[in-house]
Amino acid sequence: MIKKYATPLAISISLASGLSIAASDKPNKPETIAVTADRIEKQLGDQSLAISVISQEDIESIGHTHISQILSQVPGVSISRGNGQENLTAIRSGVLTGTGSCGAFYFAEDGIPLRAPGFCNVNQLFDVNAEQASRIEVIRGPGTAVHGSNALNGVINVISRASSADPETHLSFEAGPDKYGRIKASHSNTTGKHGYRISLQGNHDDGFKDESGYDQQKMNLRHDYHGETWNIQSMLAASNLNQETAGYILGEDAYKNDDRKRENPNPEAFRNSTSVRYYSRFERDGERDSRFVVTPYLRYTEMEFLQHFLLGTPLEENGERTAGLQTAFYQNYSDNVTLYNGFDMEVTKAYLKQSQSQATFGSFPTGQHYDYDVDALYGAWFIGGDWQATSSTKVNFGGRYDVQFYDYDNLMIDGNTAADGSACPSGTCRYARPADDKERFRNSSFNLGVVQNLSDHTDLIANAGHGFRAPQAAELYRLQAQQLNADLDEESLNSIELGLRGNWETFQYRVSAYVMHKNDVIIQDSNRSNINGGKTIDRGLEANFSWQIAPSLLWQLQASYSKHQYANDALTAEGNEIDSAPRQLAGTLLRWSPFTNTRFELEIQYQGEYFLEEDNLYRYPGHTLSNLRWRQQYGKQLYSVVRINNLTDIDYAERADYAFGNYRYFVGEPRAAYLEVGFDF
Repeated sequence: MIKKYATPLAISISLASGLSIAASDKPNKPETIAVTADRIEKQLGDQSLAISVISQEDIESIGHTHISQILSQVPGVSISRGNGQENLTAIRSGVLTGTGSCGAFYFAEDGIPLRAPGFCNVNQLFDVNAEQASRIEVIRGPGTAVHGSNALNGVINVISRASSADPETHLSFEAGPDKYGRIKASHSNTTGKHGYRISLQGNHDDGFKDESGYDQQKMNLRHDYHGETWNIQSMLAASNLNQETAGYILGEDAYKNDDRKRENPNPEAFRNSTSVRYYSRFERDGERDSRFVVTPYLRYTEMEFLQHFLLGTPLEENGERTAGLQTAFYQNYSDNVTLYNGFDMEVTKAYLKQSQSQATFGSFPTGQHYDYDVDALYGAWFIGGDWQATSSTKVNFGGRYDVQFYDYDNLMIDGNTAADGSACPSGTCRYARPADDKERFRNSSFNLGVVQNLSDHTDLIANAGHGFRAPQAAELYRLQAQQLNADLDEESLNSIELGLRGNWETFQYRVSAYVMHKNDVIIQDSNRSNINGGKTIDRGLEANFSWQIAPSLLWQLQASYSKHQYANDALTAEGNEIDSAPRQLAGTLLRWSPFTNTRFELEIQYQGEYFLEEDNLYRYPGHTLSNLRWRQQYGKQLYSVVRINNLTDIDYAERADYAFGNYRYFVGEPRAAYLEVGFDF
């Protein structure tokens, strides 16, 4: 009963507290800056989108060992942790699974997508160095004119740290359970027109589960040049992951059984991933208050992993090489109107292979399953702007037109056979290979928002958007059973949002209500064919509050209540709730600094119950996690941080579902203490 009403009660208390503060007429605190909406710095108060910014202070304080721990600070966002560094994303949605579902999200570093359009990977967030970032910006709902394909449900953009004006060196060591260890180092300086920063980290974890664990390394090398005509920001980013992967444990409530928590039914599973990215952003100011930005970039990825969740545990290998370009031109036509336009393009060469060495019976043949290349060309043109319609009304708008080309080359025998052309014992093989093909997809997106100032401190916000995603290459060419041609259209989403926000010196809040309709959802039917035809509806309320109760005491709350449903009977009964979609998500944080050099944080994260499959017959009851952190500064150079995760040592599942007649769980880790010691020079 307490859990059921915890979130509404907390929101009510926060609203009451906010009203008591609203009478204060102190000056506003400095505005937060974000670049994700339009690729240039803008104050959050000028934007209608639901944008959340996770600061560098929060990133360093939380010290996340998995991306889910930091993104849980954002309302309406849930990152479901798999084993090791694996993850699945939900933004105003259930956890999206299946081939190509990750195409609903736009993941980027400094505005550059981590993967090419059409070649998403559900785990691609582990490529980016979020642990040493300047901030993380999150858009909930469709993106803007600068995003396009894949910015359907939301955008996560990790912003790298700029070079420092003076010499700056940081070194830290961290240790935790299961032989966890992490080293982070960075150095930065600026001399004349040139500044640089190098950020490095290395992680090792033996893993909580048997025969699991990972080693991971990340590097960012950034150069900033400030010339008389051009400003140039360049960065080389690289990451490497070698992971021994533990699979689900099976059986109802197995995650509560102490004898089974460390069980690993797939000790042979692994995932290796390497990525390298480079860009240079050239920016100059022109005549009549204009600005021109052009950003060429390169991307390289390689991944191989054993698909432990499939019979026969086939090995997948995939990769891409991309050259891309982003351009934008900004012009202030008057004190009231700013317009921008530009074009984006990418050329990608990608490949995918799948093979199986383990002998199985029936439809899973040994040998090669897939071996294909895809040459892709992506281009888009966009226009947008801001209009100060009246002294109290601001309008944000944008539109975009995208074209995606695929040139697919099957390097094996066509059809639904084993690699040598023989039939499978069951008569139908699990995997099917279409003949060489070319596809083209064209679509448009738009966003329109209004910020209406009700007072010096309060804004009413309205926002409408239309987003889409082209079918991913794997949905078109990685087919199954008798399907040899996937005639797929783009998925589309229409969104409407209404919100209210307030900003005082010691108190800030935003509450929003949204409705999103998604059409032509790509699903897999009972014959294992990829088809369009699914429809969903997402409705929700989101709120976040920040109250500086006293100079030494800060309280924050983020919460959401949502309902995600199937809007037709393509997969299950219309009106059923989407699986892995908790109605309630909430988190609260209390930060107390009793002394100048001492800070404590108590964080509580709540996840409500959710259905485990589309027929809504099985549930996970939800859980509440608490975390405690203590940072102590010793002079100017030395500090320590103690972090205790799962303080109350509850039994919980990081992820749960029901498939193939079984409950399946990724077990949440028990109480764990981490110690970090750092030096700043």
